[in-house]
Amino acid sequence: MPDRSGRRRYPRTARVNELVREVLATELERLSDVDDRLLLATITHVEVDADLRHATVLLSSLPEATEEALMEHRVRLQRAIGRQARLKRTPLLGFAVDPAIESGRRVEAILRDLDAPRVREVRDAGE
Repeated sequence: MPDRSGRRRYPRTARVNELVREVLATELERLSDVDDRLLLATITHVEVDADLRHATVLLSSLPEATEEALMEHRVRLQRAIGRQARLKRTPLLGFAVDPAIESGRRVEAILRDLDAPRVREVRDAGE
């Protein structure tokens, strides 16, 4: 939807997603000083429902220990969102592995497999 100047506005849900991601990333950094299980937790994206009731936090990887730590600190993370973001509701957080990361790994593996015969041909030609 364009604003008065005719430019397209950044959708509200995208702004909320980015705001929640920034708040959570900052809070996770603080928590990782206290809880070593969160040291390698990297938030890649946050998807907040339009009604602000739920948010799915996508992480680059989610080992069992990290998931357990996130669930233990979920209330504190939600409180940080409520404190730092002016939203009608504070969303209930859920955590999942970012499917884009796995897709990227699959694509890389396919490309490596396609390139492997060429590498062997070049190596064999040089001998």
